[in-house]
Amino acid sequence: MTAWCVKETSVEYRQKLLGTEVRKPRFSWKTASDRRGVLQSAYQIQVAKEDFSFTTLLWDTGKVQSEEAILIPYEGCELQSKTRYYYRIKVWDDLSSESPWSDIDFFETAFLNGGEWQAAWITPHPEQIDPSEEASYLLRKSFVLNKDIASARMYCTSAGLYELYINEHRASEDLLTPGWTSYHHRLQYQTYDITKELKQGNNAIGMMLADGWYKGELGWGGHKNLYGNRRAARLELHVRYDDGTEDIIKTDTTWRANIGAIRYSEIYHGERYDARLEVEGWAGSTYDDTAWYEVTEADQVPNNLVAQENWPVRITETLSPAGYVVTPEGDYVLDMGQNMVGRIRFTVEADEGTRIVLSHAEVLDKEGNFYTDNLRTAKQQVEYIVKGKGPESYAPHFTFQGFRYVKIEGYPGLEQDFPLESFVGEVMHSDMPRTGMFQCSHPLLNQLQSNIVWGQRGNFVDVPTDCPQRDERLGWTGDAQVFVNTALFNYQGAPFFTKWLRDVKADQGEDGSVPSVIPSIGDIPVSSAWGDAAVIIPWALYQQYGDVRILEEQYESMKAWVEYIRAQGEEEYLWNTGFHFGDWLGLDAHENSYDGATPKDLIATAYYAHSTKIVRDTAAVLQLEDYQMYAELHQRIVDTFLEEFVTPRGRLIADTQTAHVLAIAFGLVEGEVKERMEQHLNQLIEDQKDHLTTGFVGTPYLCFALSTGGYTDTAYRLLMQTSYPSWLYPVIKGATTIWEHWDGIKEDGTFWSRDMNSFNHYAYGAIGDYMYRVVAGLDRDPNIPGYKKIVIKPAIQESSGITHAEASYESEYGFIRSAWRLEEDHVIIEASIPSNTTAEVILPALSSQADRKGQDESFDKEEGIISVEYTPQGTVVSVGSGNYQWNIPFYSK
Repeated sequence: MTAWCVKETSVEYRQKLLGTEVRKPRFSWKTASDRRGVLQSAYQIQVAKEDFSFTTLLWDTGKVQSEEAILIPYEGCELQSKTRYYYRIKVWDDLSSESPWSDIDFFETAFLNGGEWQAAWITPHPEQIDPSEEASYLLRKSFVLNKDIASARMYCTSAGLYELYINEHRASEDLLTPGWTSYHHRLQYQTYDITKELKQGNNAIGMMLADGWYKGELGWGGHKNLYGNRRAARLELHVRYDDGTEDIIKTDTTWRANIGAIRYSEIYHGERYDARLEVEGWAGSTYDDTAWYEVTEADQVPNNLVAQENWPVRITETLSPAGYVVTPEGDYVLDMGQNMVGRIRFTVEADEGTRIVLSHAEVLDKEGNFYTDNLRTAKQQVEYIVKGKGPESYAPHFTFQGFRYVKIEGYPGLEQDFPLESFVGEVMHSDMPRTGMFQCSHPLLNQLQSNIVWGQRGNFVDVPTDCPQRDERLGWTGDAQVFVNTALFNYQGAPFFTKWLRDVKADQGEDGSVPSVIPSIGDIPVSSAWGDAAVIIPWALYQQYGDVRILEEQYESMKAWVEYIRAQGEEEYLWNTGFHFGDWLGLDAHENSYDGATPKDLIATAYYAHSTKIVRDTAAVLQLEDYQMYAELHQRIVDTFLEEFVTPRGRLIADTQTAHVLAIAFGLVEGEVKERMEQHLNQLIEDQKDHLTTGFVGTPYLCFALSTGGYTDTAYRLLMQTSYPSWLYPVIKGATTIWEHWDGIKEDGTFWSRDMNSFNHYAYGAIGDYMYRVVAGLDRDPNIPGYKKIVIKPAIQESSGITHAEASYESEYGFIRSAWRLEEDHVIIEASIPSNTTAEVILPALSSQADRKGQDESFDKEEGIISVEYTPQGTVVSVGSGNYQWNIPFYSK
């Protein structure tokens, strides 16, 4: 390794960014050194316009004295549309060592001004192809390029979902484009570099269009055409030639249209494909389209186009079937071995007209039969009709399924020899880089971690959905906010949530109300703990990444939500009116109720205080005058909470786990009152024999609230509980994702419900945050965002039976690791701290002077140790960057 170097750079969280509308993109970098305790002292960024050699600079910061290394905004002259910019970075360390220049990376702008679009929206002529036609549309355009091509960019979007082809080849691996946004306000377009796909002479563009989220079925009751009733496309191809000239090919009325082999495609219901109707070569340059239909310019389609913001949806993994079963009812069923989200690709050779049907389900019933009742009206079915001209391969184009099991009908030869090798599962989700890992000595906790990750993968399909299998798959705000901290450990989620938060802001009412589903589909009430996502998630992004811009961008939305709440209550500091979901699915709910026993006005007021505190703190970060106003408002809400819900002697009026959790976790009680509530929360858990009764609202904070009060041993017993209700009960029952209900499958093998029983529903996976931060001990200083200062503080509980645990996280500064293992009467603690950061490592308290003396001698020899402080709670060691290991005497309590 080079002694001191920039090892990785990024712009807007991506190493290479193609097609952005960000006018001041932000640069970040990670450094590496061969010594401990290294800090950056200065940096230099250079940006050149379409100049890989950097002979003509557009922006040069010069040597800037600063430790900052994340999200440094571009401050050069105004960027131009459709332009590539190269950048490189060098740094100096605290010993004045100068690094080499980093590898050269680039970012490229798209349309920086919406008025630059020249293309028309086009759709098949309604008198020739019915706008209600279920079959996919095919659109094409042939054209001639007569010069040597230097570069080519395609800018493309649709009302509906599209696939793009250039000279018969897919333009990219992206799926479900242009993604799902609040289409009435915002519609993404994508940028593709297709320089290598074009040639001098004849070329062709082809597009397939399907209904997707835009006009397909959404929500309940079979409602369609939520955003519009006509599919349409808009596309521009900009070709630059070696001689400096440019051509633009765009959608207009010269394009031609037809319908394709996809006869039907719906997000919920699946796809029907008739291979006999394939139009061979339809996207090729030699195809004769004179018999095709005309197109016309479309109206009433979204015009507020924005460049791609989110990570694209892609195939991120393929799974081979674990096996197959023949059910008691005689069905042939593939078992993928994992509840997954995506699609099945299969190959087949059969007679023309052979009809193959794939039905998808998450579980088998008690008798071992294929079970689909929990899908409600969603069919999740793929039908393929064979062309009959040799081996054929197919996977659906414009839909996805949530499943572990696949019932196969019509595939030839199943009874004789089930061809497992002919089927493969293609896992689909937003292609976020993996950043976090957790593992420990307890195999059930490791499976729980796997279930959490798979639940996130399956539900992060362009928006954070609540379930990927039934007739819902909506962006529930409550689910997203309770899970966001775990989500940001597992994956790099900044672009994902930034895009979704812009839809939150777009769909927010003029009165500040936030729909409980984003993108909004209407007719779903506003609720506390759900609408609070507008405040909680931007703050989570700031804490995780040090992203101030997301706070700047969302601040008015955050403030508007708090002001909406302020206007709702019968008095200003109490939210005691309107509809609320409450502690959704709380196990202490009244019979035939979903919303828990904790009073809804208590929950609503607690969240009111929590969101107001975040807005207060956001105003402080942004140095706004609002700070004082929201500081006073927060204090008045807390005072009102205490008056309304806490007796003079410190007892909560609601004797529920969730009520106590919220009061503790949101800092609504202090001193002796807090201690009493912590003690009583612990007693409530013990009264339930180490079981929880919490729902969506209380569960994410439950173990944290226990540990805050010194009851980590109870939190661990709760975490490792295997009987119902518990996190590990589904694991014992064979779950490979997180369930919606603690008892989705009961002890006797029957199901909780057929109406609302998802087996892939990530909300309760919020416990992952506790496993990272407490069990493994990898945390950040709450007052310094972005892991500039790291806290390593594992909670080692010998009585738990966990003998080792570790977590790692790829932060914006670099790789962080916290690990511990028990060995006889010692604990070994390891930490990896990236360059340009520091850490506070809290080691177990030493019980004797001899131990302390030995530790002192050890610390004296350690490079990178900044300071050591002995406290009754533990030895606090401040360290710089590097890899560390400590061997500490450990005495059972």
